[in-house]
Amino acid sequence: MSRSLPDADVAVLGLGAMGSMTAWQLAAAGARVIGFEQYGLVHDRGGAGGESRLFRAAYHEGAEYVPLLRRARDMWIELTQASGRPLFTPTGCLSIGRPDIEPMRNVRASVDEHGLDHEILAPDELTARFPQHAPADGEIGILDLAGGMLRPELAVLTAAERAREAGARLMDRTVVSAVEPDSGGVTIVTDERTWRVRRAVVTTGAWVRELVPQAAVVPKPIVLTWFAPSDVEDYRPDVFPAFIRDTDGMHLFGCPVMDGVSVKAGVADVWDPLRDPRDLTRDLPEPALEPVTAAVRRLLPGLHPEPIRHGVYMDGYTADRTALAGPVPGAPQLIVLAGFSGHGFKMAPVFGSIAADLALHDGTSFDIARMDPARFSRAA
Repeated sequence: MSRSLPDADVAVLGLGAMGSMTAWQLAAAGARVIGFEQYGLVHDRGGAGGESRLFRAAYHEGAEYVPLLRRARDMWIELTQASGRPLFTPTGCLSIGRPDIEPMRNVRASVDEHGLDHEILAPDELTARFPQHAPADGEIGILDLAGGMLRPELAVLTAAERAREAGARLMDRTVVSAVEPDSGGVTIVTDERTWRVRRAVVTTGAWVRELVPQAAVVPKPIVLTWFAPSDVEDYRPDVFPAFIRDTDGMHLFGCPVMDGVSVKAGVADVWDPLRDPRDLTRDLPEPALEPVTAAVRRLLPGLHPEPIRHGVYMDGYTADRTALAGPVPGAPQLIVLAGFSGHGFKMAPVFGSIAADLALHDGTSFDIARMDPARFSRAA
């Protein structure tokens, strides 16, 4: 095959949240796009699962993310309206914690520096307004009025459909065994055939090191659990916002009743990394769920503390919990989006746009310098 006649302008490897959004944005920009997914479209072996995910603009991870989050929210609303599907549900997002801890300082900086609509709830106001929570002494609430809930599986499907409508060729159940960048483009090897493209975007999440071995990312489980409330009416989206809290070393997050029967909650930073993404265990024994049941028992007393079900997903984590977004060092034809460390889904539309700009125009208007994939090699 002549290298002057590539099969596509850009290939997208991995069609989960980041990949489906990237394929959509590339195709919408007029690029010839091919996409590869080793599983079926909308699967449960990556990070985009669990029926609902939090959206928050007042960010525990730092105020520097707010411009990305604002644009992502606009894109979520646009995609919701254009598709007619309930991808984004505005509920607000309630952050709870003592005002002097770093996550709450970052939330306060987010609303102050960027003028986000919010409410500050003193301890007595927090208890009166949201009695479903059991705050510890001195904890306050910051209600981010731009927050809400997202539907991850439906969002991935919608973005993939939009990409196809714009002309993208998306191939599921197609395993990519090698990605070989060179000065003229990128060769992609699958069981079916070899493909040639000008550039490729790798968005394979926890699997990224199989195609980009130098990516400083480790796979880690994300465990989500659902609990039965004593009164469902107290946990509906109009009275119980999405929430995230840090109390005495416990990082608990959750969302209102979205399925009619249960409240979702989860804890972070208690699950060991995986040696290989294929080692993911999907069915956990009851003792393994004790960290989240203990947190729910203490902090959400209106829920029965034994989960009615759980789901295990995974994401790729970096050492500094900051994503890799940009060209692979030494291979500018290859762009990577990975290592979102459990907090990237909410920003998937804007990162799809960023990846498209990087692939087509060699740059983006967003400040993503801190996400440079080369930072770990420089540190080494």
